[in-house]
Amino acid sequence: MTIQRASFYVLLLITTIAFVWLLIPYYTAVLWAVILAILFFPVHKRLERWLGGRATVAALLTLLLCICLVILPALVILVSLIQEGTSLYQRISSNEIDLNAHLLRLQAVLPDFVGTWLTSLKLDGFAELWARLSSGLMEAGQSIAGGVLSFGQNTLQFFISMGLMLYLLFFLFRDGASLGKTLRHSIPLSDDYTRQFVDKFAAVVRATVRGNVIIAIVQGVIGGLTFWALGIEAALLWGVVMIFLSMLPAIGAAIVWVPAAIWLFLVGAWIKGIVMIAVGTLVIGLIDNLLRPPLVGQGARLPDYVVLISTVGGISLFGLSGFVIGPLIAALFISAWSLFTLQQQEPA
Repeated sequence: MTIQRASFYVLLLITTIAFVWLLIPYYTAVLWAVILAILFFPVHKRLERWLGGRATVAALLTLLLCICLVILPALVILVSLIQEGTSLYQRISSNEIDLNAHLLRLQAVLPDFVGTWLTSLKLDGFAELWARLSSGLMEAGQSIAGGVLSFGQNTLQFFISMGLMLYLLFFLFRDGASLGKTLRHSIPLSDDYTRQFVDKFAAVVRATVRGNVIIAIVQGVIGGLTFWALGIEAALLWGVVMIFLSMLPAIGAAIVWVPAAIWLFLVGAWIKGIVMIAVGTLVIGLIDNLLRPPLVGQGARLPDYVVLISTVGGISLFGLSGFVIGPLIAALFISAWSLFTLQQQEPA
């Protein structure tokens, strides 16, 4: 390697790091622009064929479709969720929702061995248990209130990120084919390895977003509507919680609706409890088995334990976007090592 070529590689590395550093404040906008472009690119190509090759008009129409189908509903749900969470916190803080009364009712219907079990855990009955739960709920409520206040203060930043995402998304639709071809030629791998790597990336994006997210949304919507029909407080909030939990294998929405059903049984609402169990097992539980094969497919699926670990790790590092970033990193890691294994098995 000559000095000139080594210097060029160093310059290339420095400029790449600097460019990534510039994008870090708005990495979420760039990430979701790329994800939406991958998901809606087949729609854009079909519109472009219908319009006789007018890529700019097709890109504008696809962008409007993304706004109507994804962005506007997400904003409406976000605003409603903030309002409902704030209202619930205020009602609990002002004792409009008397949690002590609910606790006393629960204590009256539980058998005596539960109190003995709490004592064995060095908890002085329900009083100490409730004190600890109240402390945890107040801390959670304060965190929610702080998040709402932070969102209000960062509204300008939010709309700047949204504008950047939509602006970038338009050009990804219009110039996506040429950009993809340039990217494939720029990757320092063979054509076969580059094709496999890019195909794996696109397949996992579609499987993670189009499959897992759609399934989770359907499960959360059904769970939230069931909560609302049964008169459970903050149905929208619990529905959104079920959406996020439904993306995690081995956990799922059951971590929300099973305690709700148990609570309904304990307070004597037997019919509501039976309805909750029926909807949870026969509807929410079966949606995953019915929708996952056509939406996700077997080729792009990751092992459940990899999805769980990568999703939880992604959330802890990247926040909400970690639901997508975590599995993507895991999929690219597995894909890269699979290609390396194949390369090692090839004859010299």
